[in-house]
Amino acid sequence: MAPHSSIDWLFLAIAAFGIGITKSGFSGVSMVHVFLFASVFGARDSTGIVLPMLIAGDLFAMAVYGKRANWGYVRRMMPPTLLGVIVGWLLMFRMPETYYRPLIGFIILVLTVMQIIRIWKQEWLADVPHAAWFAWSMGILVGLTTMLANAAGPVFGLYLLAIGLPKLEFVGTAAWFFLILNVVKIPFSWSLGLIRLDTLALNATLVPLIALGLWVGTMLIKRIPQRLFDSLILILTGVASLRMLFW
Repeated sequence: MAPHSSIDWLFLAIAAFGIGITKSGFSGVSMVHVFLFASVFGARDSTGIVLPMLIAGDLFAMAVYGKRANWGYVRRMMPPTLLGVIVGWLLMFRMPETYYRPLIGFIILVLTVMQIIRIWKQEWLADVPHAAWFAWSMGILVGLTTMLANAAGPVFGLYLLAIGLPKLEFVGTAAWFFLILNVVKIPFSWSLGLIRLDTLALNATLVPLIALGLWVGTMLIKRIPQRLFDSLILILTGVASLRMLFW
């Protein structure tokens, strides 16, 4: 499957670069590549086309930040996330793709508002991030959103933000979590006909731009204070949710 015009190639180049930026820790930027890939290939088909590129980005991020991962949160979130993947996979056989993004956008917007409330009035939701029900709820949402739209970055980012991980642990934990999750998703996407040999050839041409984006993002994250990093995550996530709602 090849792009049809030079504009399509430009969109894909920007999207690949955006994947690298996303994998460096700026999870809200993921809506850039979600939007651009969907513009070229359609919402449903783009989920399979972009998956190998996300895995490449995860590998790059793991090589840079993997030693910083907090494995307790990876293990805690993986079971409910896999359940969410299965639910999302089943929905893809029945749900029209026009419903995907408004639904996910609404979910992410609600979670963003909850996190803002928690920052503003810490006593209101102080115990929520460490409760088992919260981890399971967020895990299922991560699995659902990653299967339907490869849009789980903002959801998982909000979870890590809520539990208060420092920025480098944040990136390292997300790198390992999404590497495992995206590899697990391969047979599901393959069964839907969303990954093929021609899409893999396209992926290979764009991988260098992912590495470049990660390098740029790494330079940025080293220079950003923790409080500013947390604020940027919230802002980018809020913008991402609104984009999905009104796309």
